[in-house]
Amino acid sequence: MSKTALQSGLWAAAISSALLLPSVASRAAEPSVAGLWEKADSSGNPEGWFRIAERNGVYEGQIVRMFSKAGEDPSEWLCTKCEGEQKNAPVLGITFIKGMQRNGLTYENGSILDPRDGSVYSARMQLSRDGQQLTVRGYLGISLLGQSQVWQRLPDSMLESAKPAAPKAPQRERGRPTNKDGPVR
Repeated sequence: MSKTALQSGLWAAAISSALLLPSVASRAAEPSVAGLWEKADSSGNPEGWFRIAERNGVYEGQIVRMFSKAGEDPSEWLCTKCEGEQKNAPVLGITFIKGMQRNGLTYENGSILDPRDGSVYSARMQLSRDGQQLTVRGYLGISLLGQSQVWQRLPDSMLESAKPAAPKAPQRERGRPTNKDGPVR
């Protein structure tokens, strides 16, 4: 191989690499679906918070907070119609999005569970370019036969408030022991 041909080949490789770098850099700069998300009702009131995380190259989503109506206790809600290991599992904390594979801003080939009736649907998620909005679609067979929800990203700092609070220990009157009924007299 002549020196000129070698130099031409090296220049071509350098130019090709330079052209590919912005593509690789822009993909690395793309936001990820990992984080905390909120689903709101049509009035803008929160219905639930969901944490999505990457595990071994796939993305999973977990219910981390539910907003109930007066008199309801979400900690008592169970997935009674779920199958397998999720049967009768508490809805709070359940992994309801499974197997999502990333392709840029699109996540597909996964499933989503509706804990109200135990139904499992194929799922697809589309992240906005700014990473602040997530469109989640559950469907049967083809994506046209489904329903979408739009979720908003919450700051990661709110993850601490999404953790269930530990029950508080009973307070004692100063110097008096307590039992479950109050101070011992």
